[in-house]
Amino acid sequence: MKANRKKNLITAAGAVVVLTLCVLSVVFSKFELSQNQADTLKLLLIVCGCAAAYCFIVGELADNYSQMDKLWSILPIAYTWIIAVRGGMHPRLFCYALFVTAWGVRLTVNFARKGAYSWKFWTGVEDYRWAIVRNNSILRRRPVWMLFDLFFISIYQNALVLAICLPALASMESAAWFGWIDVLVFCFAVGFLTLETVADEQQWRFFETKKKLLADQPELNKLPAPYDLGFNTTGLWGRMRHPNYLGEQGIWLSLYFVTVAAQATDCGVLHWSMIGPLLLILLFMGSSSLGESITAKKYPHYASYVRQVFKYLPLRKFRREEE
Repeated sequence: MKANRKKNLITAAGAVVVLTLCVLSVVFSKFELSQNQADTLKLLLIVCGCAAAYCFIVGELADNYSQMDKLWSILPIAYTWIIAVRGGMHPRLFCYALFVTAWGVRLTVNFARKGAYSWKFWTGVEDYRWAIVRNNSILRRRPVWMLFDLFFISIYQNALVLAICLPALASMESAAWFGWIDVLVFCFAVGFLTLETVADEQQWRFFETKKKLLADQPELNKLPAPYDLGFNTTGLWGRMRHPNYLGEQGIWLSLYFVTVAAQATDCGVLHWSMIGPLLLILLFMGSSSLGESITAKKYPHYASYVRQVFKYLPLRKFRREEE
C-alpha cells in the first residue's frame, strides 16, 4: 500500500507538470499581449530560466534541494517590481509590488530563522520533506531523481512562482484608475497576510518551546500538555490544520482580482492569469497531504487531530481524547 501511494504521488507530480505545460501553451497562444507586455514577459522568462538553472545546478552540486525554497519569497519581489517599473508605476502595479515586497520580506525572515540561509549560499537547512521524497524507491535512483529535480523542483516550481505574478502583467496596459475593487483586493490580501503571519509565529513559538523542553526531558510523552502531543494544537492551529497555507493561497487568490479591477478581462472574473493561483492550490494540496502523512507516522495522536479539525475551515476545535 505504501509503495502504491508513493508511486501515485510521483505519477501525480508528473501529471501536474505535463498538464501545466499544456495549459500554459494553450493560454499564451490564445492571449494577445501588447508589445510592452510581451517584452516584459520575455525579461521575466529570462530571470525565471536563470533561476531554474541555478536551482538545478547548485542543488545537484551541493546535494541540497531547497535552493528553490530559498528563492520562493524573493523572486516574486523582483518580478512584480519589473512589471511595475515597465508599467509606468501605475498606482495599482505599485501597490501590488509593494505588497508582494512586504509578503516576501516576512516569508524570507521566517524561513531564515529556521536556518535556511547561510553566507555559503549553497548550504543551509534543507526542507525535511525532500529527504523523505528522495528516499522513495523510485526516486532514490540517481538518474530518476535528477529528472525530478530538473523538471519538478527547478523548472516547474520556478514557472509556478512566475505564474502567480501574471495578474500584474495582465493589468499593465489598463487605463482603469485605482478604485474600490483595488481597495478590496488589497484589504483581503492584507487580511490573509496577517493570518499567515500569526500562524507562522504561533508555530515557531510552539516548536521552540518544545525544543527547549526536550533538552531537559527527552521523552516526548512526559512533556507538559500540549507539547506532549508533538504537534501544535494551540491558537489558530487548534481550529485549522493549515492556517498558514490558507493565508498563502488566499493572498495570491486575492491578488488575482487586480485583473478585475484593471478591467483586463471581458469574462467577468475569469482570466487566463488565474492559472497561477489555481496551480498554487494544487501544489498545496500535494504538499499538505505529504506533510500530514509524515506527521501521522511520527505522532500517534495526529489521526485524532485530523478527524476533528478541518484543513482550512475553523469550524471545529481540537479536543484531546482520553487515553
